[in-house]
Amino acid sequence: MQERVYNKGKIANVEELRQRIVDEWERLDQRIIDGAVKEWRKRLRACAAAEGGQFEREQCCCNCAL
Repeated sequence: MQERVYNKGKIANVEELRQRIVDEWERLDQRIIDGAVKEWRKRLRACAAAEGGQFEREQCCCNCAL
């Protein structure tokens, strides 16, 4: 998403940046958003179980290190 927002040329002002972000958000497949929310919930639970401390690093759906 970041690449699509910034690769369209120079951004003139904050409003144009906001509009580009909104446009790209609307183009996202709902399954991608659902998957991100699901992974976020897993991370939140792991953090809570660790009482805010470090928790085991795993791979999420987008291959980032948790």
